[in-house]
Amino acid sequence: MADPKKYLIDGPIGKIEITVDWPPETGAQNPPARGVALIAHPHPLLGGTMDNKVAHTLARTLMQLGYVAVRSNFRGVGRTEGEHDHGHGEQDDLLAVLEHIRAQPLCADGPLVLAGFSFGTFVLSHLAQRLTQNNIQVQRLVLVGTAAGRWAVAPVPEDTIVIHGEQDETIPLTAVFDWARPQELPVTIIPGADHFFHRKLHLLKRIIVESWRV
Repeated sequence: MADPKKYLIDGPIGKIEITVDWPPETGAQNPPARGVALIAHPHPLLGGTMDNKVAHTLARTLMQLGYVAVRSNFRGVGRTEGEHDHGHGEQDDLLAVLEHIRAQPLCADGPLVLAGFSFGTFVLSHLAQRLTQNNIQVQRLVLVGTAAGRWAVAPVPEDTIVIHGEQDETIPLTAVFDWARPQELPVTIIPGADHFFHRKLHLLKRIIVESWRV
């Protein structure tokens, strides 16, 4: 039986596959969600999908914080149509996802959160700038395994939550420090964690929850 939370929407160049996790207390007889969280997954040409365990952890964590957590497959992944566009068309697709979810009655209002892992941090950092230029406010960014040094991650707001693994073999910690240093941006390090936070996902969740504020 198909997962009722996973379905297709229309995007700029074709269908986009999304998964929506609603806070359990949200419903017709309950208050609307706290806001909307868009979650972006790692690089599609390196096996990244919206079902990646870190992306899934981000979605579950933000859902438990009261947000409607929306994941989508980038172009060419799963049932999402199109070809990989190096993070450019992917931003356009995320705007379409945001427009779709904002059209839902229970999440038309409320703040927007952007949360990404690896390549997804690169995409979301630039999406955040586009949204700001269009007078769309982003409440908070959460960047995990920030892809600094590998892709041109844009500068981010000073309250961005940045989490990295001490033993990340894909994105060296020094590259993240080099990106964060000019911004005077704190970076939270999880000791012993690799790029995919194997056996450290509970710490990732705890850091986000403890760092959260309205």
